[in-house]
Order: sequence, then C-alpha cells, then structure tokens
Amino acid sequence: MNKLLAALLVAGFASQAQADVRITEWMYSGGSGEFIEFTNLGTSAVDFTGWSYDDDSRLVGGFDLSGFGLVGAGESVIITEIDAATFRLDWTLAGSVKVLGGYTNNIGRADELNLFDGAGSLVDRLTYGDNAAAGGPRTQNFSGRATSAAALGANDATLWVRSSVGDVEGSYASLSGAVASPGVTAFAAAVPEPETYAMLLAGLGLIGFMARRRA
Repeated sequence: MNKLLAALLVAGFASQAQADVRITEWMYSGGSGEFIEFTNLGTSAVDFTGWSYDDDSRLVGGFDLSGFGLVGAGESVIITEIDAATFRLDWTLAGSVKVLGGYTNNIGRADELNLFDGAGSLVDRLTYGDNAAAGGPRTQNFSGRATSAAALGANDATLWVRSSVGDVEGSYASLSGAVASPGVTAFAAAVPEPETYAMLLAGLGLIGFMARRRA
C-alpha cells in the first residue's frame, strides 16, 4: 500500500512538472556576436548535464551544454560565439543569467538549430531562411522572436519575426547596437504555485506516517 501511494504521488507530481525546453531566440550576426537562447518552459528544473547543441550537421554533442547545470522553470540560457563576459557586458546582463561562450559551429543566414538532451534525443529544431519569403526573418543585428507560443517547437520559422525595441519580449538595443532580449522570454511558464509543493510535502508526510504505523 505504501509503495502504491508513493508511486501515485510521484506520478501525479511529475505530471504537473513536465520539462519543456525550447529554442526561444536567435541572432546569426550582429552586435558583439551571434547567440541562441533556450528556455525551460516547463514547471520543474531541468538538468542540462549531457545536453548539446548543433547546427544543420545534426551531430549530438556538437557543443556541450552541461555548463548550464540546473535550468530552473522559466529560466532562459544563452550560447554565444564570443566570450561570455563580453556578451553580458554588451547586453548589460546580470551575472545570474547563464551564458556559455566560445562555440565554434557558427550559424549562417540560412541554417538549422538543433537541441539535444542528455540521452541524445532531439528536443527542439528550428530551420530558417534568410528572409520572410525563404522561411524566417533575417536576423542580422536583430534577433528572431516567436510571434506566439504555438511557434515554439513547431520548426516553422515563418512564425517568427525580427525583434524591435519595446516589443512584447521587451527587446532593447545593446551597447553595440543590436536589438534583442537575451535571457528572458514572454513565453516562460509560471513557476509552480506554492500549493503544488505543499501537496507533495503533505503526501510525503502521509507516507512517512503510514510507514511508522506499520513498523
């Protein structure tokens, strides 16, 4: 009975806290350097150990993302071709924003972004062109942003547009003149309500109480 209750409790909590990581912004050229942003849209932290990124070569392990460690619910993280400190300075980002610099498989005007989890499974892919007619905005000095939540994970760059200062993502100009909103997205899921954790703790307490009675 105790094992069944524990299994049901864990399964129920997990169903409320599914991780859902997506590509949420990219800029192939401009400013101090290109970047790609990933966001945990789920309601629980995700361990990025073993996760990786690659472009259209689609090779698992192309660029190791383990350095992000635990990525919290609603947290956005960034990879860039330049030094992380230089990127933060250009975009006036706080030290709490996780940035991995120095990746070398640079993206082009028309390319593909691939995100893989620790098991090597494809988590998200975005293939884009170099103009609206070819499939997506040209992200030179302006990042690409999704027009709706439905665009995230759909692998349809026609659902993305160029960022503009003051848009729904809160985009702004960097010190070098590029426009984007690295480190934040309007589509981030809300952090689980306190009552969710309260339910989990209460359930664990009940399991402990029943175990003591049985002993």
